[in-house]
Amino acid sequence: MTQQSPAPDDTLLIGAIVAPFGLRGQVKMRSYTDRVEHLRRNIRTVFLGPNRKEYPLRDVLEHKPGLLVLSLGGVTTREQSEALRGCDVAIREQEAAPLEPDEYFIHQLYNLAVVTEDGAVIGRVREVLESGANEVLVVARPDQADALIPMIRDVVQDLDIAGGRIVVRLLEGLLP
Repeated sequence: MTQQSPAPDDTLLIGAIVAPFGLRGQVKMRSYTDRVEHLRRNIRTVFLGPNRKEYPLRDVLEHKPGLLVLSLGGVTTREQSEALRGCDVAIREQEAAPLEPDEYFIHQLYNLAVVTEDGAVIGRVREVLESGANEVLVVARPDQADALIPMIRDVVQDLDIAGGRIVVRLLEGLLP
């Protein structure tokens, strides 16, 4: 624990502690990542709770799909692991698994400008809803109701995170 805890903007949420596991301090984590092998092999430190308290990550086991068992340094009893119930679990963003060319982190979409193919500004991404099949952008529009834009290939023509914009093709009936 030699470094200062990272700022929230420098971390990625990877899960939440849902329960203790066993008697030796292990915890069950609902996983928000599908990169379990990267977590197991490459991540040595996790940050828990709103203050992002640092814990060495000793071991990761996949208990069930979407449910991992973590062994954390310094957590050796069921009582200690019970105290972590409900804590968010984060890693340093720079340690995350590399993204494929067509992948992005959800938080990167917030506040991007949403424009049509002909350059008309629709608004800015205020929220991202995860529907299961695809994400849905909640786009704040000046003096109008929010627009819901699905993140599907038929609609999103260009996702330019570095340029701060998403170019969309409006399908009939998409905007109210």
